[in-house]
Amino acid sequence: MAQRFGGKYSPRPGATPGAPSGSGTDLQGIPPERLPGLRHPLAGRPAWIAVAALPLLIGAFGGGPVLLARHLGAFALVAGAAALLREGLKAEAAYGARRVARRPALPRKMLAAVLFGIGLGLGTTSPEMGLPGAGMVGLIGFGLMLAGFGLDPMTDKGMEGVDRFQQDRVARVVEEGETHLSAMREAIVRAGEPRLETRVALFTDRARALFRAVEEDPGDLAAARRYMTVYLEGARDATVKFADLWSQSRDPQARSDYEALLDDLEANFTARTKSLIENGREGLEIEIEVLRERLAREGIAPPATPASAAADDPETQR
Repeated sequence: MAQRFGGKYSPRPGATPGAPSGSGTDLQGIPPERLPGLRHPLAGRPAWIAVAALPLLIGAFGGGPVLLARHLGAFALVAGAAALLREGLKAEAAYGARRVARRPALPRKMLAAVLFGIGLGLGTTSPEMGLPGAGMVGLIGFGLMLAGFGLDPMTDKGMEGVDRFQQDRVARVVEEGETHLSAMREAIVRAGEPRLETRVALFTDRARALFRAVEEDPGDLAAARRYMTVYLEGARDATVKFADLWSQSRDPQARSDYEALLDDLEANFTARTKSLIENGREGLEIEIEVLRERLAREGIAPPATPASAAADDPETQR
């Protein structure tokens, strides 16, 4: 009789297919919007724009130097527009995944549409059409690009009342943390163990959940900075040393110790993220209570009675 395989890294019943199963810690209690969701639904389409421009590259030969230069330049512009569009979609996905975000400093999608229009116009220039005809083709390409992929985010989101200086500090610390995570992923690849690569990817998700929480409330930076810098730097150094040792000796004890380290890191980062979320909820409740008291003193709203407070209490409702 067939038996279902179960183990530490096997998918849990009801788990999302393809998601890392983890090691006993989970992301329950962390809102999904605080987890990284950086893939845009249209992320795969820019590559097809470059593929569609291949006739420009093929037709560049056999027509003289002017035609060669024009078609090669047109293909380069369209391919560059596709690459810039892909980066713009990544930035838009990152913007959409966060409650608090700044608009992209560089409007990549708009610039991609401009390059695409210029590339099409340059590639279709001919004596029959003339410059006005080529310009019309370029405008049509520009409009189609914007209609198909939309504009870049043009405004900051959730930044009202946020200290820009504090937000910049958070951005620098997050960038440093992302550097450590990238180094961890690169180091564990050298070990040649797919399961450990999955474990490191799972820990990366835990760390990024903490990043998102701090980005949404920069006041939490002091409570989380050690995790985002010192602990991640130590995790990076441990991963590099383990990868070097494992590639040389395949020491099972070293692997066991490294997996135990990942377990501890995952648990601690998840606990810290949940703690920051709970602290933010408590702060909101305090602000609501203070506002209610002020309104009650001014006769605008009645004070909260024990009965009404019990009615608002989720535990009482259960």
